[in-house]
Amino acid sequence: MNASRTVAPVTGAATRFLGGAGLLLRGFGMYVRSPKLMLLGVIPALITGALYVALFATLIYFVDDLAGWLTPFADDWSSPWRNLLRVAAGLAVVGVAGLVGVLTFTAVTLVIGDPFYEAISERVEDRLGGTPGAVDVPFWSSLRRSLADSLRLVALSALIGVPLFAAGFIPVVGQTVVPVVGAGVGGWFLALELVGAPFYRRGMRLPDRRARLRADRPAALGFGVAVFLCFLIPLGAVLVMPAAVAGAALLARRSLGQPIEEN
Repeated sequence: MNASRTVAPVTGAATRFLGGAGLLLRGFGMYVRSPKLMLLGVIPALITGALYVALFATLIYFVDDLAGWLTPFADDWSSPWRNLLRVAAGLAVVGVAGLVGVLTFTAVTLVIGDPFYEAISERVEDRLGGTPGAVDVPFWSSLRRSLADSLRLVALSALIGVPLFAAGFIPVVGQTVVPVVGAGVGGWFLALELVGAPFYRRGMRLPDRRARLRADRPAALGFGVAVFLCFLIPLGAVLVMPAAVAGAALLARRSLGQPIEEN
């Protein structure tokens, strides 16, 4: 069936919006009830944590050398003042590194976790009866297509996000209307991104998923906005992503008219 002819459900928009948000809750339920899915979801954070601990330990080991390299002008100072300055410089380096670590932990975890999240999505579909119309796409071809589609989504979100950011400085409107619009826009793009894996397994690209989700936009927005709000919580993306991936598999199947009840 042509994607452009997909018919939206006849229920009210608010009901469909809440139903879309409910798919994230169902994703949580499927995730926490399956030890295998939970293990897959935890592995990326463990890998990133181990990597950051190793990097931080290495930084601590060489922090004295770094402090000296950053303060060569203090080489001729008397010992107490030189040592005090370099201790301060060392603490500053460690502090900045810690801040960078906190700010980048989620992004790195999501990058590392991509193949694990793909596996979660596929296992969820297996529990729902498999992937109708699945195609065998070589890994590198899939990676190129995924990167191309992701870049298009980033460009589109930036095109809309920059004006929204500027509008945030408008009195009253910037503190009321803009956050709501921003959550809607962010939720829409999150939904488009998260359903990518199920659509790729069927040989479908970004225009296909856009058309399918647009046919029931309230449900897609309900799911995406729920995920967006969870991602605003510190480390929320790391904790919620596995459940969001499971929920996205449900959303994709629902948009394609395929069963979302477990066998």
